[in-house]
Amino acid sequence: MGVLFFSDVHADARAIAMLASCIRRPLFAESFGHIDRIINLGDILHRGTHPKESIEIINALALDYLLISILGNHDHAFLNDIVVSGSDLMSAASHEKLRNSPLLSIFDQMPLEWVEGNMLCVHGGPLNLGNHILRLKCWQRLSHNVGDSFTGYHYTAQMAFTELAERGLTHMVCGHQHTHICCRKTADEIREYPIDFIPSPAGSDKECALEVARVPLDLPALFRIGSCYGDEPEFAYADDSAFSYIRILQTNR
Repeated sequence: MGVLFFSDVHADARAIAMLASCIRRPLFAESFGHIDRIINLGDILHRGTHPKESIEIINALALDYLLISILGNHDHAFLNDIVVSGSDLMSAASHEKLRNSPLLSIFDQMPLEWVEGNMLCVHGGPLNLGNHILRLKCWQRLSHNVGDSFTGYHYTAQMAFTELAERGLTHMVCGHQHTHICCRKTADEIREYPIDFIPSPAGSDKECALEVARVPLDLPALFRIGSCYGDEPEFAYADDSAFSYIRILQTNR
């Protein structure tokens, strides 16, 4: 298995273009492995100002790789005219130009989850809580607290592991909250695993450098990845032995 994950592009065409360029380099495959599938964990839209170009880059990736996209809460909000925070006037104007675009077909029948081996892939959370908007999987948020919120239903790591066990799964990967975290479960406790990035030879060139933090897949774990947005986009790669958090550092600024 060689699966690449990204999430929360938020109409940042430059960031997703950086990712596309990095993973196409031979050094990436030499350092991490072959990419059998790419999973987009949602939130292509809102916040940024280049939604059209972002979708076009993702569509181009789908020509070269087997790509699965999952619906994010901002995608859901845009498609259903739900007002959410985080987008300025320029972002709103650029998104309005998409309203009748055939590019929006990327969202046709887009699922709220994908199961890859023993790993559940979602934008926000794993819980089946009905059809209330803020309880949908694309709106749920990993938290230390439990309950409804105006930002989406909050669930705990223990609740996620219980849901995974009931489905015969051991791992979950999500995005949504723009910050990376890993929680691993032993027989006795759930503990946060340190994410310590180190330089990767896969990105040692003049255009960009990569940092990586590898987590072994020897225990049940929740992986939340950072956003593919901004000056230092993040994504992830998983094979049969490890889950790798990856950050792109620009070297030509």
